[in-house]
Amino acid sequence: MTPRVLMYGWEFPPHNSGGLGTACLGLTRALANRGVDVTFVLPKELSIGAPFLKVAYADVKADLLAVPSALYPYATAEGYAQTADSSGLYGATLIDEVRRYGQAAGAIARSEPHDVIHAHDWLSFPAGMAARAVSGRPLVAHVHATEFDRTGGRGVNEEVYAIEREGMEAADRIVAVSGRTKEMIGYHYGISESKIEAIHNGIDAEGADQGLPERIHALKLAGFKFVLFVGRITLQKGPDYFIRLAKEIIEREPKTYCIVAGSGDMQGQIMQQAATYGIFDRVLFSGFARGAELAALYRWADVYVLPSVSEPFGITPLEAALHGTPVVVSKQSGVAEVLEHSIKVDFWDVELMAEEVVRILRNEEDRDALIKGAREDLKSLTWDKAAGRCLDLYRSLLRPVTL
Repeated sequence: MTPRVLMYGWEFPPHNSGGLGTACLGLTRALANRGVDVTFVLPKELSIGAPFLKVAYADVKADLLAVPSALYPYATAEGYAQTADSSGLYGATLIDEVRRYGQAAGAIARSEPHDVIHAHDWLSFPAGMAARAVSGRPLVAHVHATEFDRTGGRGVNEEVYAIEREGMEAADRIVAVSGRTKEMIGYHYGISESKIEAIHNGIDAEGADQGLPERIHALKLAGFKFVLFVGRITLQKGPDYFIRLAKEIIEREPKTYCIVAGSGDMQGQIMQQAATYGIFDRVLFSGFARGAELAALYRWADVYVLPSVSEPFGITPLEAALHGTPVVVSKQSGVAEVLEHSIKVDFWDVELMAEEVVRILRNEEDRDALIKGAREDLKSLTWDKAAGRCLDLYRSLLRPVTL
């Protein structure tokens, strides 16, 4: 039997601000290639160019009036309150919006045929639980990050934590994006590890352009090197550690530029940090990048660094490796479990990380070995593999239990 999946999320390319949307695209496309019918539910109507799946919207399907929604990817309670007020939703909270989406999205389960419900992260867990209450179908909770990852363990939001725990407890099975995340769920949420399946994210390898943007040929020919950070500029991703790293690298290799591609609540702080270190002229802040622009940055870079304080998985190192860029990742990342040909260093050990980056910049043989090895690693890190494991999980939930 090929199950029909009702999937709940809160971002999907091209309207995504991070890796979760990329993961949803890769997984649903791979499931569709395996013949699975997927209906993907979003909080509000957006233009989604994904002909391989059906998209439903909570603000349309549930016969609600379209309202200015302030629910957006990676919102914090404080940031949501400010955005809500500017949208005319005075006094609304992020938790209110999540619950409201859950109530509206749950109604879709009454009319959309499905065999399995699949909900991504805490913003979608109430929607998944509401759908389960309507249809009685099994619920899979997919954990891409926990509140402990987002805060770096420095004081979790208790309301968010409660929703996460409620969703995990209600789910029939849980998908964690890494073994590290599986362990965190067991430890922090008291969920039996027998209920959790670790399924790593993947990447689609076709179409990687190995060319170099013409505009940087002159700098390359002049001997300049480029070290890249891509991600949300938030505590979880370690951008402050990247700026400390940039200082160490530039002191050792003055003809180096460090690029920060992303946006977030720590942007002003790390700009000030770069100025304080006297390296502001060598740190390029490119802003949020996607598509061809992001691909160009990967190809531009001589080394890619993921210095995350707590990273459940981390798709960007796979993207960098796909474009022929050697990768340095923190040991506190799930991707370190599967990208064998990468350099792995504790996020806090800036001195050692700088040594490793400089070694790659200086040693062509080491660089080429990392690039070649990572390309081999990517052959087994596919979305088709992840989709196959999800499909097996769906089927196990639908299999009659014999006593």
